[in-house]
Amino acid sequence: MQEIKQSVLTIEQQQKLTMTGVSSVDAFSDSSITLTVNGKRVQIVGEKLKVLSFSEGSGNFAASGEVFSVKFGATRGTSLKKLFQ
Repeated sequence: MQEIKQSVLTIEQQQKLTMTGVSSVDAFSDSSITLTVNGKRVQIVGEKLKVLSFSEGSGNFAASGEVFSVKFGATRGTSLKKLFQ
């Protein structure tokens, strides 16, 4: 069984996002960033998004831009399911 690491998400004035416990940055563009956190997908949607930093060793991630939403999805590699069942 995979060890669950603590993850903390901070959004400052909808302009800067930091997150801990990130395993990988899977995709990014100026309107969307997809991360894997504890084996699950996290999608950041916004405008003029930029990845500022990512450390695979520590799991620290930072991005800037206008953040519209953060979506927590299903386990990586599975189809999306309802977040709350």
